[in-house]
Amino acid sequence: MTVFGYSRCSTSEAAGKQDINRQIRELKDAGATTIYYEHEHGDAAVKPQLSLLLDSAQAGDVIITTEISRLARSTAQLCQIIDTIKDKKLCLQVLGSITVDCRGGTLDPFSAAFCEIAAVFSELELQLIRARVRSGLENARSKGRTLGRPSVTKENIPQIFYRYYPSYTAGSLNKSELGRICGLSRNTIKKYIKIVEASS
Repeated sequence: MTVFGYSRCSTSEAAGKQDINRQIRELKDAGATTIYYEHEHGDAAVKPQLSLLLDSAQAGDVIITTEISRLARSTAQLCQIIDTIKDKKLCLQVLGSITVDCRGGTLDPFSAAFCEIAAVFSELELQLIRARVRSGLENARSKGRTLGRPSVTKENIPQIFYRYYPSYTAGSLNKSELGRICGLSRNTIKKYIKIVEASS
């Protein structure tokens, strides 16, 4: 039996890194020995590391996460994950919340209902966050502020990327492994590689 941990936050900026490091510590404290983590939005249709975890897990394994919202921000997505948990006979533990143990091949009605209710509230929270962001952006525009992220150039790519980039070019690391070491999403890694290669 393997005890996996899964952590996710929506950004790779400093605050996001602090958040995901906190999650990783909590997962290790809870007994997770293999941890998958990524920087993806909660409502992203595909979360590569979560998909990899679910593909890797075998019957009898345990998956630990800190909150339902780390897995999904919509009821539909969470139901798909729960179906996978049940089909593969896994156990899902949400720290301080609920354990969905399907190692016997069944899911009790209480756990199913709890997860669906939690997903509804998680989805509502996401919608409220989006509304606040839209309001803030509109307020900033009305004051004439320039919005959006600054453009990425070869000069402002994080140094940690350059530290491990030679291992990627040598074939020792693939894009996913490079992203995991740097604490960056696969899409960000692909963007940085494209910028560096274009300027070479």
